[in-house]
Parts: sequence; C-alpha cells; structure tokens
Amino acid sequence: MEQFDFVAIGDTVTDVFIRINHASVYYDEDDKEEKICLTNGSKIPYESATVVPAVGNSANAAVSAARLGLRSALVTDLGDDMYGKEDEETIRGNGVATDFITVHPGKVSNYHYVLWHKAERTILIKHEEYEYTLPDFGEPKWLYFSSVGENSMDYHHAIATYCKEHPSVKMAFQPGTFQIKLGHEKLKDLYAQTEVFFCNVEEARLILSDEKSKPEELAQNMRALGPNIAVITDGPRGAYAAEEGAVWFMPPYPDPAPPYERTGAGDSFSSTFTSALALGKTVDEALAWGPINSMSVVQSIGAQEGLLSREKLEEYLANRPADYEPKKIV
Repeated sequence: MEQFDFVAIGDTVTDVFIRINHASVYYDEDDKEEKICLTNGSKIPYESATVVPAVGNSANAAVSAARLGLRSALVTDLGDDMYGKEDEETIRGNGVATDFITVHPGKVSNYHYVLWHKAERTILIKHEEYEYTLPDFGEPKWLYFSSVGENSMDYHHAIATYCKEHPSVKMAFQPGTFQIKLGHEKLKDLYAQTEVFFCNVEEARLILSDEKSKPEELAQNMRALGPNIAVITDGPRGAYAAEEGAVWFMPPYPDPAPPYERTGAGDSFSSTFTSALALGKTVDEALAWGPINSMSVVQSIGAQEGLLSREKLEEYLANRPADYEPKKIV
C-alpha cells in the first residue's frame, strides 16, 4: 500500500454557483447576523450559473495538499449517478488518489446550491445519507477530517479509535455544520485525539457556548478541550493559533484585488496550515502559509481553482509585506 502524507476524510459535493444581483442584505438586530433578502413569491433574475464538481471541505483539503506537493488521498462517499462519476474523475485529475472512494449503488451524490451575491455566498446544503465505513488506508502522516452527514456518529467514534490505535498518525479536525451543532461533549473522544483544530470565531462561540471571550481566548479555551493546537480564524481580521506555551496572531495576506467569491477561504487556510506542519514547519511558520492560499482562492470562483503550488506560495511569502509576520501575543 502506498504511504500517504495526507488523507482527507469527509463528504464530497457538486456546487452550482447561482450569481444574483437582485437581492439585498440587512443586519438582523435580534439574531446579530447579516441576512440576504429576496422578494418572496416573485421571479428573481440571475446573472449566471456555474457548476463546480468535487468540492467540499475534505475534497478541497486533499487537492490543496496535492498542489503543495504532498501524497494525498481522499476518503469519501458518492452516489452512482453522473455527478458522482464526475466528482471521482475530477478528484483523480487533481492528483489525489481515489483508492478509498466508496460508490453507493442506488444513491445520489451530494449537490448544493450556492446563492452568490457580491463577494459573499449563502449555501443551500443537503448531505445524503450514506453508510459510512472507514477503509484501510494504512498509516499516513496526517488525517484531515471534516464535514459528513448527520447519520455519522459511529463514524466519528471509529476515526477517534483509529487515531488512538495509531499514535504516529496526526489528525486535523475542521468541523462542518453538523459537527459544530453537536458541540464538544458528544465528540469528546475525537477532540482528545486531535492534533490541530480549526474553526472560525462564530463557530468557536457555538461550540464553547461563549459569547464574550476574545479570539485569542477562544483559541486557548478550544485547546483545553483536547487538541494540541487550536486555530481560530476571524475573516479579514486575521487568525489566532494556540499551542503549548504560546498564542500567535497572524494578519491576512493583502488581497491583490477585491475578493471575487469567498467559498473555500477557510478550507484553503486550514489545509495549507496542516500541509505546512506535514512538511515540517512550525506553528508560526504554518500560520504564515495559510492566509496566502486563502488570498489566492477568493480571487476565483469555487474553492479549488485558486489553490497554489508550493513554489507559487513560497514566491508570495518571499515577496510579503514587512508587517506580514506572525506575532506572539501570549
């Protein structure tokens, strides 16, 4: 069996980006959130529809790792429809091993609709129910686990057990929507086996039931749940990483142009950070890699088109602004 550097685990999806201009955004004071508004009961013109196959947190991470030079594979579940076939071909075409893809007869593949308004997107999601089974992928250097369907509790525990029985394998955990809603307690065995954890500020507040702490405090509190390293992203305001004995802050890499479309910014950051660790980088060095790929991804449509090669990423790093440096704040 080939020895992989990076094995990503999670659902794969086809995204169709529906670009709309006839919408408005308002801030809901009660929910403390921005909301997109369309006229109910009317016909809404759209500008374009772009279909992007073989995406999703884990698929994006697998492609990111492959672009950065790691031997990458994807563990995922697909239906036996035309979308599943296109997903598998696309994954293989991106240099990611497809040995551990399970195709389920009679099932359909995940298909999401992305309402794309200006640079932001609102995604209509539906995870198909698959019978998840962990395949034998040997002992890679890193696992990267992310979004799966709601019928997957046993799958989470199987991954936690695998990591406990294979201590040489390090795991990155980037929870998806369902995993965030579960909170920590139901997944405490998984958190305990996590080497590096990723989420954004809003997600950390949900997991921790914490509306008051600063981002750097959220990173420390998340690390207290089990992960050796906890990384909290805060959009255009930067990112924070807590490790034993230190908390780091990293500003964003300057955008060469206003963001075109933000899908995949978080995935590219998290997967690039993990890939940097897999390549022997320290936490502060990895923190400097992540925002560069995020900057590149938001300049294109979809989560994978803008993913960089290691050579190109290091070129951006060499030409970084003087203030683009990780800062130890604790």
